Amino acid sequence: MIRTVESEQHASAPVLAAYSYCETVTGQQARNFAYGIRLLPAPKRRAMSALYAFSRRVDDIGDGALADGVKVARLRETRALLDRIRGGAVEEDDTDPVAVALSHAARSFPIPLDGLDELIDGVLMDVRGETYETWDDLKTYCRCVAGAIGRLSLGVFGTETGARGAERAPEYADTLGLALQLTNILRDVREDAEGDRTYLPADDLAKFGCSAGFHGPAAPEGSDFAGLVHFEVRRARALFAEGYQLLPLLDRRSGACVAAMAGIYRRLLDRIERDPEAVLRGRVSLPGREKAYVAVRGLSGLDARHVTRQTVRRRA
Repeated sequence: MIRTVESEQHASAPVLAAYSYCETVTGQQARNFAYGIRLLPAPKRRAMSALYAFSRRVDDIGDGALADGVKVARLRETRALLDRIRGGAVEEDDTDPVAVALSHAARSFPIPLDGLDELIDGVLMDVRGETYETWDDLKTYCRCVAGAIGRLSLGVFGTETGARGAERAPEYADTLGLALQLTNILRDVREDAEGDRTYLPADDLAKFGCSAGFHGPAAPEGSDFAGLVHFEVRRARALFAEGYQLLPLLDRRSGACVAAMAGIYRRLLDRIERDPEAVLRGRVSLPGREKAYVAVRGLSGLDARHVTRQTVRRRA
């Protein structure tokens, strides 16, 4: 069973300032994520913002305009910083606020920092320009860049004492990460194509006549783009269904946070399913009022209770 540390280690003024920096980065760069973690108590919210800020640094290296060799060097430096954090070698007066905040978070919660090594591995796959022939190939990448984040987050959330099936929580967190990442891939098809990146499996693209790629606001001529999107949506929904079994294993506020973030992406998936070519015209997003509804639903525990009822029916 995974539990969080019951009382946060004392946070000094420099540590609180470092957390504040990470929360600012999170609020500016990840609105969906920031929306979800607002539902957490302050210690968990701060720890999640530190995880995000470090992860964002890794992503920004991969997505930036630097030469590939420079990116590899920067990622190597970032991994060395992670080793310092893991070894407890970052002091509170260090000039890197992300390192200070993440070091404190790792002392306060049982965060499996090796997950950040996996994230770096995934971004290195991006730098190398890897493509994916099959869904199994893509899953390996998704587990690095998103499944690992799910497991890292679980280190902060913990599981409820006595929760039945809590030993499977890391598996569910990993699967939920895959569902979120596949939704991201569908949403960003056009943007990724403009950056000469293709994530959807080549087997799937060929099956639906989309091997030519996506370089404009319309689907490739003669393709079944809607069929491709609906195929991937069904795959994502299956991942959500499995990953949502995490919710009953968490305390109310952690469960609400996960339900809010996952709920936002599920609704994005609904929009993409209704209008597949919308992802070729621009970024699909949700209005603030709809995100608020998802948050209220998460706080009410509706999603967790629904998952619990489904699980009980399957076991009956």
